[in-house]
Amino acid sequence: MPFILSILGVLAAAYYWMYRMRGAAEMAGELADVASDVLSAARRFGFKRKLNLHPVESIEDPNLAIAGIAVSFLELDDFPTTAHRDALNVQLRSQLRVDQPTADELIILGRWFMTESGGAAPAISRISRKLNKIDGAKSLEPLLTIVQNTLTSGGSGLNDRQREALDDLRRAFRLG
Repeated sequence: MPFILSILGVLAAAYYWMYRMRGAAEMAGELADVASDVLSAARRFGFKRKLNLHPVESIEDPNLAIAGIAVSFLELDDFPTTAHRDALNVQLRSQLRVDQPTADELIILGRWFMTESGGAAPAISRISRKLNKIDGAKSLEPLLTIVQNTLTSGGSGLNDRQREALDDLRRAFRLG
């Protein structure tokens, strides 16, 4: 009888570890899918990362910078809702005049720029300075429209962190 119990114990342990390994393999596959999404979006926009340079410094398209700031601004909210995320997509399409797949890829790259910058608040200050360099103040109006309409359609106002982010935008664009 102890022999049968030990065999059942070994089989249960083997099943447990096999189940865990399968879960790890699925997780690795999902991470690979996310990485391929970022790479395909970057290729579509012609984004090329330069060696020894932060990815934000490689941005040449103002739409990428606007999307990065808008995504970061939304992430400053404690719990951005699905309504906020959908509203951001709609606002990017209408203000930047892009189609649905392009807006999705802008959001993917914007989120990547945010994570590479170390969070939402540092991303806003870094990307807004880059946006001012590449496009000047003419990008500020569509950016503020996207942010404002996204928040109002999601049914929320500005929190303290988002107000501080607006101050960062003013400093980056030298608006006083």
